[in-house]
Amino acid sequence: MNASKSIMLLLAALSQNLSAEEAGKPLEMTVYRSPTCGCCGKWLEHAKQNGFKINDVVSDDMETIKARFGVPEKLASCHTAVVDGHVIEGHVPATDIQKLLQSKSNIVGIAAPGMPMGSPGMEMGGQQDAYKVVSFDKEGKYEVFAEHGSKQ
Repeated sequence: MNASKSIMLLLAALSQNLSAEEAGKPLEMTVYRSPTCGCCGKWLEHAKQNGFKINDVVSDDMETIKARFGVPEKLASCHTAVVDGHVIEGHVPATDIQKLLQSKSNIVGIAAPGMPMGSPGMEMGGQQDAYKVVSFDKEGKYEVFAEHGSKQ
């Protein structure tokens, strides 16, 4: 009886470890960026450190890429990423990306318009501008998804 209990406990532990390994599998993200943008590389490192596997695509034609993925002009930033069917525009924190992916939302994507100081990849000492991450849909409608930084 003790031997079969031990075997059952061992099998249960092994199956939990396999599930945890599968759950910890990094999500693949394709990032389109200009060859001249240094802050994009810093954002890529932020994404990698937060569990994303990066397919880095350098392009001189970012306007066409943004248009192809439906990024509204008002929400544009320096790089465009695609992960699990969603568009991520600019210096969006990994926590917001994870929140979007967990929500199973039908929105096209989220964006940190412009290049907000203090956002991932745009760190400048202790300076942190207040900024919003905005969600957008196929019609180009958008709303606030998350807010970051101090409101000075």
